[in-house]
Amino acid sequence: MENVVLTIHLILALLLIGVVLLQRSEGGGLGMGGGGGAISARGAATALGKVTWALAAAFIVTSLTLTILAAGDAQTSSIADQIGIEVPKASEPTLPAASDLLPPLPADAPATPEKAEN
Repeated sequence: MENVVLTIHLILALLLIGVVLLQRSEGGGLGMGGGGGAISARGAATALGKVTWALAAAFIVTSLTLTILAAGDAQTSSIADQIGIEVPKASEPTLPAASDLLPPLPADAPATPEKAEN
């Protein structure tokens, strides 16, 4: 079932790309506008627009269908469980002692600072 939906999804993607590329440029996004046409350019634009909307809607439906199918096949166990590897449990982190955070004192440093004479 999933392969059939995936095949339809890929075909829809290619058709959608093709239909979008066939459409006439309406704006001046890159400074290039479409030239005037003698034969009902507006009618062709609406037909291609409707086809684009239909293909886009079908593409979204197949995307959601593939997501639902993949979620149904998902397992709650990990790959490590399937092949039998023991994963070590994470231990709680320990905080360093306050003395570890201070820079080391020189050997001849006094234990308390000397009083300043005024």
